[in-house]
Amino acid sequence: MKKGSIPAVVMLVLALVIVVGGQTVLTPCIHEDGSFGACHWAGQALLGLGCVLGVMAALCLSIAQARPGIYIGALPVCVMGILTPGTLIDLCRMQTMHCRMVMQPAMIILFSAAFLSALTGAILTWRK
Repeated sequence: MKKGSIPAVVMLVLALVIVVGGQTVLTPCIHEDGSFGACHWAGQALLGLGCVLGVMAALCLSIAQARPGIYIGALPVCVMGILTPGTLIDLCRMQTMHCRMVMQPAMIILFSAAFLSALTGAILTWRK
């Protein structure tokens, strides 16, 4: 495996954790009356960003010549993922809600790790 593809594999795994985790364990709050809060829409935005990140990671693995550009393009996607829960899209007001205690910190950590992976990949492939 080439040194430029290892960060892509890490990015792909993180994207899968973001997408699957965001629909299972790291979900936004579930309201008893069936209504959607703002945190629901933050979860939907994070799902979309995770899918985009996964596609970009798959492209990195399949198109070696475009890796530096794809890695650099993944950086703003990761920044959006970091800023979405709580900054760009509000979450529930109570600090004890699931979206604030579980979803927000987990997504910030996952997207930050993906950012570091994309940055590492960009540096490794750019040096070549």
